[in-house]
Amino acid sequence: MLTGNLLLYGSSEPLPERISLRAGPLTLLYEAGDLRNIALDGVEVLRRVYVAVRDRNWGTVPAKLRDVQIEVGADSFAVSYVAEHVADDVDFLWRGAIVGQASGTLVFRMEGECRATFWRNRIGFNVLHPMACAGQPCVVEHVDGRRTVGTFPRTISPHQPFKEVRAIRHAVRPGVWASVRMEGDTFEMEDQRNWTDASYKTYSTPLELPFPVQVERGTRITQTVTLSLEGAETSQAAQQGRITAPLVLALSGEPPRPMPRLGLGMASDGAPRTARELERLQTLRLSHLRVDLDLSAPDVAGRLREATRQVRALGTRLQAALFLSQDAERELDSLRQLLADVQPPVCAWLVFAHGEEVTGGQWLRLARRYLRDAEPTAQFVGGTNAYFTQLNRQRPAVADLDAVAYSLNPQVHAFDNYSLVENLAGQAATVESARRFVEGRPLIVSPVTLRPRFNPAATGPEPEPAPGELPTQVDTRQMSLFGACWTLGSLKYLGESGAYSATYYETIGWRGVMEREAGSPLPDRFPSIPGAVFPLYHVLADVGEFRDGQILPSACSDPLTVEGLVLQQGERRRVLLANLTPMPQRVMVRDLPAVVRVRMLDDTNAQQAMCAPAVYRAWAGNVAQPVDGVLTLDLRPYAVARLDGVME
Repeated sequence: MLTGNLLLYGSSEPLPERISLRAGPLTLLYEAGDLRNIALDGVEVLRRVYVAVRDRNWGTVPAKLRDVQIEVGADSFAVSYVAEHVADDVDFLWRGAIVGQASGTLVFRMEGECRATFWRNRIGFNVLHPMACAGQPCVVEHVDGRRTVGTFPRTISPHQPFKEVRAIRHAVRPGVWASVRMEGDTFEMEDQRNWTDASYKTYSTPLELPFPVQVERGTRITQTVTLSLEGAETSQAAQQGRITAPLVLALSGEPPRPMPRLGLGMASDGAPRTARELERLQTLRLSHLRVDLDLSAPDVAGRLREATRQVRALGTRLQAALFLSQDAERELDSLRQLLADVQPPVCAWLVFAHGEEVTGGQWLRLARRYLRDAEPTAQFVGGTNAYFTQLNRQRPAVADLDAVAYSLNPQVHAFDNYSLVENLAGQAATVESARRFVEGRPLIVSPVTLRPRFNPAATGPEPEPAPGELPTQVDTRQMSLFGACWTLGSLKYLGESGAYSATYYETIGWRGVMEREAGSPLPDRFPSIPGAVFPLYHVLADVGEFRDGQILPSACSDPLTVEGLVLQQGERRRVLLANLTPMPQRVMVRDLPAVVRVRMLDDTNAQQAMCAPAVYRAWAGNVAQPVDGVLTLDLRPYAVARLDGVME
């Protein structure tokens, strides 16, 4: 059975300690060697400052810290530690020193040495400006001393907005500027929203330089990042302090959005599903099931037949992702003959080509020629099987497309719970930016996964997992309450931004919404409950019950702490809340009916809800009476709440 931290966030290990620090007028958090949420009177100045070691395939080699020393004063601090990055052939050690001064200046220095010869793509500092900087002016000082006046990109920039950077200066509020100076290498900025990271990242070692690069044992790397403030008002403002307001969720007043069409991916094993598994999947009221068909592979017919059996049992349709080779005409002709025999109910053909990051128009025209008569109502969809990044950099000619597709996951650059929560807002940014160049075509986000399915930026073969280790595509948070909270946040941001369709995860298994009846193949590493659903199953089921309804856009006063999704169908209104933190939270929910039923999913009842999902779903919840449409709720760590009522 799942208990404690395993149930909360999929790991028995405690979360890293977060220490609140102050540097004069600045507040910030120290966590595991990084600085996070550096703010001035509640306005975020920098999201994060940290050191990353990236291997030849852009894999991030995690750090292990030792000898951590922290000295804290009333308005200053000093931190020092040793960090070691060791994995495969990578072996890099560095000493970190962070000083926060009463003047509002922060100095972060790293001095490192390669303890082996290895191939790297990048080693050094990363400075993240928050997504809230979008459209704001800045001044960039270049390595040759030149200065450029610019703005943080409002829509997602496909390429680096600033290069050869030495310092960046931007306005925090009228009369107050923040300056970040980076020394020890040449830096440049990329728009991390391309990968749904809600930030602009300034990093060392320009991408125009060759990579990977072999670094010799004994190579030393030293870099420094300095943040300083300009503006006499900052010292006075610091003395006033901040008043912490209660968390509030309320409707934003923006027009309702149609519900996106939601689906799941077919399980990777391609195996037949049991009657109980199918019955549970029916509860989700899916719009489609995605099946991947590599038309050059020998198992196409078997996968298509099994996918067809499953969607017919579920009463839904297929989203078929086709992967074509250079022998595409023969492959499509064979598929056409197979379709005449199997007759699958297809709602969309997602057309991709091996060796191409974004679908060329010739492949769409070819697929249309062979398949349009097989299912006349099916959409022909192009785009990318990889990230929004690829779509943004190689924007397709949309004349041949009925819709445009891309996938997403929150862990291209960072992997901790807090970063995954921060990156939720970046999902909406991809939809809003894509809308600028798809000429009104519907946007299909397929699939959404917690971990990357593959590495489109790899420069060499990726190693197989060691015996007894999980595949890189598997995240133990899939089975946790955190996974449910993250899924709710993703549904909110994709739905409110206007995505036409979203495909989540898989049906069964450790990348799915429920565990196989036989249980996990690696129970020591992925200790799920055999035959149980995962908590995120109930989030998808709660949303599926409003499949024909609308989303009412809402806003939370602190969206990194609690998020909400408001659904309406006729007179019925449903509010779903997620506590995105490991701490209890109190939230005021506005714009509610006079009477609501409140149902919780948290660590007190999640195991029962996982093992007996039908019983849990039959429970309507406890009756509550909001006062003037306002109800205050206490949410346990990583809890999900459902509020149901009827509007008068």
